[in-house]
Amino acid sequence: MAEFSRAHTASAPAAHQGGADEETPGQPDARQRLLTLMDRARGGEGEQCDSDTMTAAGGPVSTSLARAGVVQRFARRWLPESWHRSRVDPGRLGFVGLALAAVVVAIVVGVTTWSERPSAEPVPLLPTPVATSSSPSTSATPEKLVVSIVGRVHEPGLVTVEPGDRVADALQAAGGRLPGTDVVALNLARKLSDGEQLYVGVPVPPEAQDSAGTAGSGPAASDRKIDLNSASREELEELPGVGPVTAGRIVQWRSEHDRFDGVEQLREVSGIGEVRFSRLQDLVRV
Repeated sequence: MAEFSRAHTASAPAAHQGGADEETPGQPDARQRLLTLMDRARGGEGEQCDSDTMTAAGGPVSTSLARAGVVQRFARRWLPESWHRSRVDPGRLGFVGLALAAVVVAIVVGVTTWSERPSAEPVPLLPTPVATSSSPSTSATPEKLVVSIVGRVHEPGLVTVEPGDRVADALQAAGGRLPGTDVVALNLARKLSDGEQLYVGVPVPPEAQDSAGTAGSGPAASDRKIDLNSASREELEELPGVGPVTAGRIVQWRSEHDRFDGVEQLREVSGIGEVRFSRLQDLVRV
């Protein structure tokens, strides 16, 4: 009996020790829950545990639990009690609502900023000044000239010529000269003037010889001689065979030599040969 008691007494610690070594399923989870409850009960009082690893009766606690405890202690210390006890979880619908609200706010801010931007004002156009002419308006078409032709032409009378036309144009407008009519005394190259009268192949009446607008080719036309020292270029152009170029050369020779001392000096003018001098010597004087 005594031996059985000793054997039972000796086997009891062994059995108890063997039962302590064997772990039952689910024992680590129960230990972790116990540690979590103890940490919540302490509320941050007591010894500060390591944030990475804690051991209780030889069992490790995960890092996530330690971090959760740190966050909870920070919230309880710095936030009001009503805040850290409440749980904010908007859910899926709440998240969608917040996203839509953010989009609406962004659109409103963008539209407001765009509408308040400074707009460029258009520069007003200055009126273009209208150029006004101080000179009186003149007709675009110059008035035509009216010339009287008397003498040996096919159609004597008044003829109408254009400004700038010459004696030859007036004769053509009158139908041309009659056969055998001498027009050597007429300067066919002279420009016509309005209201002048031409005598073709007939003597010029005495009362018309002093008229500035009279020219003739008849015998009496040679009685009116032109002074070489006082005649203008236009008067020299009335001489037969003397045009603007020859008249200019006569005036130039007179300016270079002061005056003509005799009619014979016309031979010294460039362009006047013996034939032309023979026509002019009886029509000029000095």
